[in-house]
Amino acid sequence: MASIMDPTCPIVKNMILLDSEGKRIAVKYYSQDWPTVPAQSNFEKSLWNKTSRTNARQEAEIVMFDNYIVVYKYVGDLMFYVTGSQDENELILYTVLQAFYESVSALLRQQVEKKTVLENLDLVLLAMDEIVDGGVILETDPQTIASRVTMRGAEGEAAAPSFTEQSFTKALQNAKEQLSRGLLR
Repeated sequence: MASIMDPTCPIVKNMILLDSEGKRIAVKYYSQDWPTVPAQSNFEKSLWNKTSRTNARQEAEIVMFDNYIVVYKYVGDLMFYVTGSQDENELILYTVLQAFYESVSALLRQQVEKKTVLENLDLVLLAMDEIVDGGVILETDPQTIASRVTMRGAEGEAAAPSFTEQSFTKALQNAKEQLSRGLLR
């Protein structure tokens, strides 16, 4: 897939969410650089070993690891990672990381901790899907991502009713009008 893409388009290799012990919570791999689950697990374990002793609590850190650029942030008992190739723009990867963290934070009402993430894992995975698809960055605005995940509009209003709902509502309204006309005759 990457071979037919525009070479100037930024590509994310993976998004990883690990706990404070380096155990997998939520991951999305968009590259065949790690084709098997054991290869992915080994990468995650060595990445965690390399980054767990740093102080990336306030600001994100950037590290070159196994010829990949990794941007990461430690929040509470969770580690957020975004990986790109060695020639990827670090600022773009940082923007994806911030979108990842801030959208999860908004979805979980600022309670970003392992227990809450596990209870709302579906929202976290949907947020990851809204940010990156197949390695291509789709969205980086946390509020837009959170709105899409919760199926709300950009301003926070409920999503527009589907065509089926509109048709049913219209049919019901027509039936009421017909009935009231029939009763008034």
